[in-house]
Amino acid sequence: MADAPSDPPTPERLVAGLVRLLTVEPGAPMHFTGKPQKGGVGRVFGGQVIAQALQAAQATVGDGKEAHSLHAYFLRGGKEGPPISYEVAADFDGRSFANRRVVASQMEEDGTSRPILNLTASFQLPEPGLEHDDYMMPDVPGPEDLRSDMELRHEYAEKAGISGTARAMMLRPRPIEMRTTDKLHWMNSEPRKPCAHSWFKAAAPLPDDLALHRAIIAYASDFTLLGTSALPHGLSWMRGELVGASLDHAIWFHRPARADEWLLYATDAPWSGGGRGFNRGRIFNRAGELVASVAQEGMMRKRVRKD
Repeated sequence: MADAPSDPPTPERLVAGLVRLLTVEPGAPMHFTGKPQKGGVGRVFGGQVIAQALQAAQATVGDGKEAHSLHAYFLRGGKEGPPISYEVAADFDGRSFANRRVVASQMEEDGTSRPILNLTASFQLPEPGLEHDDYMMPDVPGPEDLRSDMELRHEYAEKAGISGTARAMMLRPRPIEMRTTDKLHWMNSEPRKPCAHSWFKAAAPLPDDLALHRAIIAYASDFTLLGTSALPHGLSWMRGELVGASLDHAIWFHRPARADEWLLYATDAPWSGGGRGFNRGRIFNRAGELVASVAQEGMMRKRVRKD
């Protein structure tokens, strides 16, 4: 069944919506509220919670300090619809460094507020220092030579006969444009080496706000990462063969970068076992410079089908 004709939102509208989504609203001192994803269903995307928590932390740090790392633990899945509350604690403010601790909570139907994520972020006043860069950017085709992720999704949905809610979620227009050089976990069922390379950028220009660009890079860093550890097993969440969830997420920001210019996300998964998969990511700009490093462990279990 072919997709019904529609009038999809423009890239500019999609990106404006992402900017609104990641703009947390201040309330009481050191408290912020994150908006829900418009039209979102099911579980909140982990990258959204990380990015909103980072934005809340960034809003409380002055003196020109910039986030250079964050470490987060997912406690339980958030639900689309209710807003998310972010409570920030200023654990340290020094001359060069500062540290913020953020608890993200969401209200349950019974009126109980339950934490869904803990995040700690460290900030530094930019300064010159000793430099070396030991990672070489992978030699892969550029984004101009690759098909868009959305084109591949439409093709896969048609071939696999995906319909209903699953089809709507898979083909939902996205503010982040992606182009992959490899077959991701949902594209085929053949076991392969646990590594992948994807280009990504915001689908339209962003404001000149480096804090926002860091937040969007953090948001996008949750794409493709956990699926890398599924590649050697030829299994996929999208085909209903796995049950999984992110357990933690860490990012180190090495240098400023624009999220509306193409960035290469190189991921690998050196280990899986015990119902978990460990994944690493390196983000490069077009000049081949290492922009950020990412690490994540996720719960990964083979789904047991009941006949």
